[in-house]
Amino acid sequence: MISVPNHTLNDGTTLPALGLGTWPMDDAQAERSVAAALEAGYRLVDTATNYRNETGVGRAVARAGVPREEVVVTTKLPGRHHGYEETLASFEESRARLGLEYVDLYLIHWPLPRVGRYVDSWKAMIKLREDGLVRSIGVSNFTPAHIERLEKETGVLPSVNQVEMHPFFPQEELRSHHAAKGVLVESWSPLGRGSQLLDDLAVVAVAEAHGVTPAQAVLRWHIQLGALPVPKSADPERQRVNLDVFGFTLDDAQMRTLTDRAHRRIGGDPEVHEEF
Repeated sequence: MISVPNHTLNDGTTLPALGLGTWPMDDAQAERSVAAALEAGYRLVDTATNYRNETGVGRAVARAGVPREEVVVTTKLPGRHHGYEETLASFEESRARLGLEYVDLYLIHWPLPRVGRYVDSWKAMIKLREDGLVRSIGVSNFTPAHIERLEKETGVLPSVNQVEMHPFFPQEELRSHHAAKGVLVESWSPLGRGSQLLDDLAVVAVAEAHGVTPAQAVLRWHIQLGALPVPKSADPERQRVNLDVFGFTLDDAQMRTLTDRAHRRIGGDPEVHEEF
């Protein structure tokens, strides 16, 4: 089984340096995928209310034979439940679907600035952490300005911000801001879902230089930038390969090669994207 190092968050808790994404799996697919991943050595599993697979994820965690305290389960608050009381109620629904006494990492899925209630949700998440129902709290798809507002109005920084990040969209400005603030960057779509990233000749060349797959080379790029990638895979062998990225190191030129792509966003813009 592959050994995975940890990140220590600004609240003192730890997260494995690579996790498993589960979107867009259904409950049955998520249960099978998470079970295989936990057997391979994954200890961080990422789901969300809007993925509609929390039940399957919870079943896999319960049946895996891995001590609960060793598994980090992440889920996310949907846009339709922004607000203080709404967040508390939504969390209980997620916790029930997951079948867990506590959730390790709870994130606001999107900021929805036009709705303007993410600070209220953040205050509820602070309470959930204080009550011991959540170990760590964070956000997803937030900009530095959104995070500055959370800190200004509550005094509490997120421990994590999960954002779109890959060599086509390396998030330099956001990473610099978060490093100064002590906020860990998690990468969704770390392999550039739906793009030609893994077929890029320069990426392939970097991978061949280390005798690894293009996906492994890109995931290693994330690791060396200090980000935490959460690649999705339902294939047990691909899961194992994706996790096996801690035995080689890209040099500075190779890191630049992977970053020097034509930059473009694949997903939504947090300033305008609304997902309820």
